[in-house]
Amino acid sequence: MNAIQLIILNLEEVRRRSVKLWSGIPKDFLHWKPDGEAMSCIEMVRHVLESEHYYHMALINGGSLREYESPFAGKPYISVENELELAGPFRKSFLEYVSELNEESLSAVKIDRSDVGYVREMGDMLMRIAYHESVHAGQLLDYLRTGGITRANLWD
Repeated sequence: MNAIQLIILNLEEVRRRSVKLWSGIPKDFLHWKPDGEAMSCIEMVRHVLESEHYYHMALINGGSLREYESPFAGKPYISVENELELAGPFRKSFLEYVSELNEESLSAVKIDRSDVGYVREMGDMLMRIAYHESVHAGQLLDYLRTGGITRANLWD
């Protein structure tokens, strides 16, 4: 496997585990949140999916976007399945984009997000995108534990 294939494998594996986790959230628990300032479970699912789309657009742009109109904006929170359906075409496009990169671009292309405090190489950014999703999986596991909800075994 080359570096691009490994990055795609990582992105797909992180998403597989996220979907397993998200699919185990009871429907009556989707809008639960630990406090008034936190995201609810379903809001966090959308945040992960929406952030991946934003990051994809930022990669294409070479850095942070001055303007971003989310394709998720104004859409009601219905279910995890609905969120995944909404994100499906964007996910497909993102993975196609990554698969078309060459290994040299992973270190040669810089993504300027200095507006939020960093400039990183393309490879670093791609790993960051997967890490962002993983962090939120950990948060959701904590939400479910706090709510006394059975959690999916993500270590299969």
